[in-house]
Amino acid sequence: MPSDLLQRPERAAPAASRTAPKRRTRVFALAEARWAAAALVLFLIALPLQLTGAPTWAWGPLYAAAYVTGGWEPAWAGLTALREKTLDVDLLMIAAAIGAASIGQVMDGALLIVIFATSGALEALATARTQDAVRGLLDLAPTTATRLADDGSEESVATADLVVGDTILVRPGERVGADGRVLEGASEVDQATITGEPLPVLKEAGDEVFAGTLNGTGALRIKVERDASDSVIARIVAMVEEASETKAPTQLFIEKVEQRYSLGMVFATLAVFVIPLAFGGDLTGSLLRAMTFMIVASPCAVVLATMPPLLSAIANAGRHGVLVKSAVVMERLGQVDAVALDKTGTLTEGTPRVTDIRPLPLDGSGLDEDTLLALAAAAEHPSEHPLARAVVDAARTRGLAIADMRDFTSTPGVGVTATIDGHTVAVGAPARLLDGNDDTDSARAAEVAAGLEDGGRTAVLVLRDGAPVGVLGIADRLRPDAAATVTALTILTGSTPMLVTGDNPGAAARLAAEAGITGDEVHAGLLPQDKVEAVRRLEARGRKVLVIGDGVNDAPALAAAHTGIAMGRAGSDLALETADAVIVRDELATVPAVVSLSRAARRLVVQNLVIAAVFISGLVIWDLAGHLPLPLGVLGHEGSTVIVGLNGLRLLRDAAWNRAAKDVR
Repeated sequence: MPSDLLQRPERAAPAASRTAPKRRTRVFALAEARWAAAALVLFLIALPLQLTGAPTWAWGPLYAAAYVTGGWEPAWAGLTALREKTLDVDLLMIAAAIGAASIGQVMDGALLIVIFATSGALEALATARTQDAVRGLLDLAPTTATRLADDGSEESVATADLVVGDTILVRPGERVGADGRVLEGASEVDQATITGEPLPVLKEAGDEVFAGTLNGTGALRIKVERDASDSVIARIVAMVEEASETKAPTQLFIEKVEQRYSLGMVFATLAVFVIPLAFGGDLTGSLLRAMTFMIVASPCAVVLATMPPLLSAIANAGRHGVLVKSAVVMERLGQVDAVALDKTGTLTEGTPRVTDIRPLPLDGSGLDEDTLLALAAAAEHPSEHPLARAVVDAARTRGLAIADMRDFTSTPGVGVTATIDGHTVAVGAPARLLDGNDDTDSARAAEVAAGLEDGGRTAVLVLRDGAPVGVLGIADRLRPDAAATVTALTILTGSTPMLVTGDNPGAAARLAAEAGITGDEVHAGLLPQDKVEAVRRLEARGRKVLVIGDGVNDAPALAAAHTGIAMGRAGSDLALETADAVIVRDELATVPAVVSLSRAARRLVVQNLVIAAVFISGLVIWDLAGHLPLPLGVLGHEGSTVIVGLNGLRLLRDAAWNRAAKDVR
């Protein structure tokens, strides 16, 4: 193989190897955002003019313009829904705003319009950003590939033009251009974007590779086995889009109630006006009674029964590192009764660490742990491999001196060799370094390595002048709060969380046991479509599934689940945009806390609905059975609105978060 193919590539930023280039829709590219911004600016100009006693002609037209700019789109949407015989919440909000203006509460109506328009703009932006992330995922796969002709000549072609049966060459540091199988060569391939495995996987002749994965230091000749439109990356895109489109449309509970309630209120108001007239009643008196009835029976308090608790919970969660994208999501979080967790980057830190240092021979006559680790670190120091980085980092953490080396060489799939203090030191895969050796020391080293691998660790053998001097165990480390989080989620949902991972079964079983997840709930070696299938099997049993993940390979499951939460610090763009909520600081323990907070918000919504129902019922009965003065009706209506609003704001306090976190410990 030509020597230029074996040269190590320049070290790339870790993020570049695992995420797609960002495509982000600008906020003001959306019409909804422009109209909402215009309404907000007009409102902010009019409000201080009104509060400082300026004449009505100065601020009135500004409020009117705010009504128009912020309200025309939801009004049109509401009228469109009305043509389909549905009383939409958009139309209710516009009617409420106009009603507020009709009784002199112009500023209140304008504020409602601004809030509603801003909410619509944020929803449109979230949708656009999700579409951006899905489209950007395709950029993980390279646009060109090196195709080999039968005579050995090379040509650069678009990956979309590759057909099944073509042979392509993937040089060190390049991305694989198509799904296929290795014909010749050996290299370690980072396929975290597809399987979530934290370490590169050795690929040799006969092994399958995926488009978009990152090749290591070896060159590979690959036979294309799938068209670009049928690659795993393309199927991930299709699954995310399909799950997003077919996910059942959701509404806040109160929106479902409002449609029926508002229809009933409209007919009841007409009845209160028409029936007295039919029996000879006074027109003015009937109209006044009907107006009073409409005011006291209007759903303002019912509407505010829901939004303040949910918005307060969102704000509180945001202060504690959890970004919940909407009130609907906050409501849905409290409904989950099953959890599916990714492993790498979610339950674990996503970075390999040295967990075991086993000097040889086992009788203690060899090197001590620090000397063995320092020797391995000196040999691995120039290497770009994640395992090498783990060894060097472990030595630095212990404050060990790393000796100078020379004559460094790296062989893909085998390991590295260097000369240190006159000794030839090799560090790498035990099976490769011990191949053909059957002496006692080699057999003992193989036994130690096998024991580490059975425990879910990656074994790294250290040879000095051809003799085994030690074995290192390397593994991804469980997050400090992982076990406590699993326990808390088990208490909240009544069932043990399920682990869904693309990593190997041994590593998955070890991490699951440490986290407290039982063997039956461990599902390893899964591709993205397998994770979706696991989620759908749970949902077919009537469960509302919460999926927690961080990678591109988790995005389809995040989209398909009842609710999805992404780890924010190392999460891929696609996972962050697809998920319903994001853990900004990667503190896994905040997940059960935010679920508990959501349930507290739902309880507060019920309290508010009871309060609103008591006020509305009392005022309506007073108006129908007696004579309720209009000012008193307005006062009672506004009072109930204020009470439920203030009650909902209780969840803004830090004490509410602390109580939610304490309830799940």
